Amino acid sequence: MKLSIVVFFFNEESNLPVLKRRLEGVLKDLTTESEIVLVNDGSTDSSAMVVGDWLSESRNIVSLRFSRNFGSHAAVAAGLQNCTGDCAVLMAADLQDPPELIPDLVAKYCEGNDIVWACRTERLGESWFTKIAASTYYQLMRWLGLPNMPPKGADFLLVSRKVIDAVNASPEKHTSILAMILWMGFRQTFIQYVKQARHSGRSKWTFSRKIKLLIDSVVSFSYVPIRAASVVGLFMAAAGFSYSVWIALLWALGRITSGTGYAAIMCVLLIGQGSILFTLGILGEYIWRTFDESRGRPRFIIDQLIRSPASQSGSVSAGPSSPEVEGV
Repeated sequence: MKLSIVVFFFNEESNLPVLKRRLEGVLKDLTTESEIVLVNDGSTDSSAMVVGDWLSESRNIVSLRFSRNFGSHAAVAAGLQNCTGDCAVLMAADLQDPPELIPDLVAKYCEGNDIVWACRTERLGESWFTKIAASTYYQLMRWLGLPNMPPKGADFLLVSRKVIDAVNASPEKHTSILAMILWMGFRQTFIQYVKQARHSGRSKWTFSRKIKLLIDSVVSFSYVPIRAASVVGLFMAAAGFSYSVWIALLWALGRITSGTGYAAIMCVLLIGQGSILFTLGILGEYIWRTFDESRGRPRFIIDQLIRSPASQSGSVSAGPSSPEVEGV
């Protein structure tokens, strides 16, 4: 069995050396063959230099560098496309997910599971707003179409080769790869852990990125927004018809008083037009993603791909090597 570890990062120059030391400490105790796939998501700091040192000092390393920042989900997709293991661990480089849990993930995989989630029981070092927003997102996804979504989320996991191949065969750009893996329905299990605070630096997961992930996830895995828009439209039409009947009845009975028509008309116009624009916005999100997929543009562009030589034993170890550049 060969294990791939896909590490994705953006501007993590201070965390990468620590991650390297801890990963090598974990992998030297594993008897399985292994490789590390480092995906540089267009970093603008010295992360590339750190990766260069890593390549020169270790074996069984694959380094990918994007031409610009394409996002963490694109980085995961690139790592899965370029890993060669029978299974792969997906993890960020910020050390919030302890590398020391990798043997536990592998043990669960050896029991016959295709997906092993590391589910968070607690999130250290994060604000109350971040925790509430994350909890809301996961609960919403569970309600909209992914009932097996872990209540507190999971973005540290192991997937088998059949899952890797299934993800590689699904070239969607505007989606959550982790939600897609959950949706695929292969045999899966989980372990629990406490998500640590960042070792250093600040999170690059901005509020706008979180909003985009929410919209992408909802649009990709649920028709509820469109169905809700239809229900709202039906309700508005029924309300308008009922109001018209009520006005006609009052007029017939001679009970209509002057001075109330303007306010009623403005309420109807504002509510009705607001509902129409909101519905058009929902349709636009679906249509734009359909249009973007139809153009066939890639999810990411690899500026450089480098593979260090494999060791005789197949495990990651320190030692001199001459990295080979496969494509620039």
